[in-house]
Amino acid sequence: MYSDSYFNRFILPEDLRAALLKCTYLVYPESKEQLMEMAYGPTHSDRYDVSYSIEGKGLVKEAEVVRCKNGTVVNFMEDYMRRRDPDCMRIGDDLPSDKPYFKDRYGYDFADLRKETMDWLSAQRLIMLPFRAGGRFYGYDSLMICPMNAAFFALSLAEMQGFKSIFDVKEGYNPRAIIYVAPPFRHTHFAGKQVVVHQRSETLHEVFAYNLYPGPSAKKGVFSMLLDIGEHEGWITDHASAAMLESPYENEVVFMHEGASGGGKSEMLEEIHREPDSKILMGIHTVSGEKYYLSLGETCQIHPIADDMVLAHKDFQNDSGYLVIADAEDGWFLRMDGDTSYGKNAEYERISIHPSEPLEFFNMDAVPGATCLIWEHIPDSNGKPCTNPRVIIPRAMIDNIIPGDQPQEVNVRSFGVRMPPSTKMAPNYGVMGMVQFVPVSIAWLWRLISPRGFKNPSIADSNAGSGLKAEGVGSYWPFATGMKVTQANLLLEQMLACPNTLNILIPNQHIGAYQVGFMGEWITREYLARRSGVVRLKHLVPARCPLFGYSLEEMKLDGQYVRRTFLRPELQSWLGFEGYDAGAKIVTDFFKEQLQQFMTDDLDPLGRQIIDLVMNDAPLDDYLALTPMKNLK
Repeated sequence: MYSDSYFNRFILPEDLRAALLKCTYLVYPESKEQLMEMAYGPTHSDRYDVSYSIEGKGLVKEAEVVRCKNGTVVNFMEDYMRRRDPDCMRIGDDLPSDKPYFKDRYGYDFADLRKETMDWLSAQRLIMLPFRAGGRFYGYDSLMICPMNAAFFALSLAEMQGFKSIFDVKEGYNPRAIIYVAPPFRHTHFAGKQVVVHQRSETLHEVFAYNLYPGPSAKKGVFSMLLDIGEHEGWITDHASAAMLESPYENEVVFMHEGASGGGKSEMLEEIHREPDSKILMGIHTVSGEKYYLSLGETCQIHPIADDMVLAHKDFQNDSGYLVIADAEDGWFLRMDGDTSYGKNAEYERISIHPSEPLEFFNMDAVPGATCLIWEHIPDSNGKPCTNPRVIIPRAMIDNIIPGDQPQEVNVRSFGVRMPPSTKMAPNYGVMGMVQFVPVSIAWLWRLISPRGFKNPSIADSNAGSGLKAEGVGSYWPFATGMKVTQANLLLEQMLACPNTLNILIPNQHIGAYQVGFMGEWITREYLARRSGVVRLKHLVPARCPLFGYSLEEMKLDGQYVRRTFLRPELQSWLGFEGYDAGAKIVTDFFKEQLQQFMTDDLDPLGRQIIDLVMNDAPLDDYLALTPMKNLK
């Protein structure tokens, strides 16, 4: 294992090659088990400190690694390092980008820091880890260079992406992407801040991670790589969850659910929540307190496909008229903030307590030799539990999962939006019906903006109340390194090529005056799965707001009718047409404001026509004239 006999198998950038030839020790992991053992340090301790000597600060402890019965637990010393800084991306090249350039932010060329980074790496004991960006089956040969004392970081990458043993590396291994990890630079160059620098070329995407939290680099950094590669090759990695739903009538329907953080991606993979008596609490009226229940017997069986990153690779697509997808990950970086006591999440609790192989945990309480419990979160400095506890669960451990080497055709493509309570006394934009059926043109518009919406739990800068903010193109814009208009064009091309995939919008949290949580998503999922993802035009009526497309006139589920006031909120007595129209105006004005940035010469001409419709308050028929809904029966 501790040999350089494999070194010449790799095709490397010249400065990296020179640095590795000088380094004091170079390790090639043979297995994830060996990599996990490295995480406990050279003496294989039960508790290991990850520290670096920083000039002017002495020895700085970044993280603590604990050996538990069910896996490796990593805890960072600073609250700040326990979550991803949304302002950490910098562009180190001079290729087109709408993101901050390194030189503009720091006043000098990244080439200077790149040389310093290579010099630092050349003096370290290093891990050289091949992996597959995009997963084992369809990913791209890639490489990570990481200090040995931060082996836990390399382990996280190996768990989330496709680990590749050095024994499987053949002569001429030419990585399409490389991640470099240099933790001390956070202190010496960036005043303690997380910074991740991306340097792109036609054939190589390099990520320089100057911190040890895996989120910006081992997780979202790989997302950035895939988006960049897709720009060159003409395809997209969608920010979505996906599942195949098998109805009680044995219909199989594939759902792909997108949306800004908090938009319901994780919830698409959850079982429908029930009350203790097995009834389903559909909604609570925020004014009267009235509760509305449904009774459902057998519900659909969920076969998960993807949790966060969905490959819609050009090689998957066929002539079926459906979008074809596969998971872009080998392991899921799951946040467990909602699991606050035993019994909250039975499946993940069972998997994590008795895993078939050791797992890796972050920001959780840990005692050497004990079992790490996913509902026991490490306290932040304020004494409150950390809001970002994580565990990486290999997809092979998840019940009923679709194998990663089986691309699936998407029947229903949904987009989730967090909505505030809305009444005629206090009108707001939470006026979307439980499910809205939209043509490609309108579905594309929602993805261009990707509203974060009401009280987003994941974004610190959201308005405390109900302010709308935009996550950006596809809701993956925070991770993209190129131009917004480029991604806008790719999204439009992708959606136009899939006319048989049904596009819908789903609100969560509130529908008018009703508090619903994610129930609208779960009920819609049950309704469409029972109908093979097919809806008939005769059951639809144009929504009062054209940006919502069509509303359902009625919804019948297992012999019960869902109240029309959930489907068409303008019929709620506490909202009415006046309150609805005031909320719709908030949405429309926000779209007009956000869409102006896309009106450039580089935008697809059809895209320009679609945006013109918004600016001119066009009716639904005008959107349908541009992009007919051929999937309506």
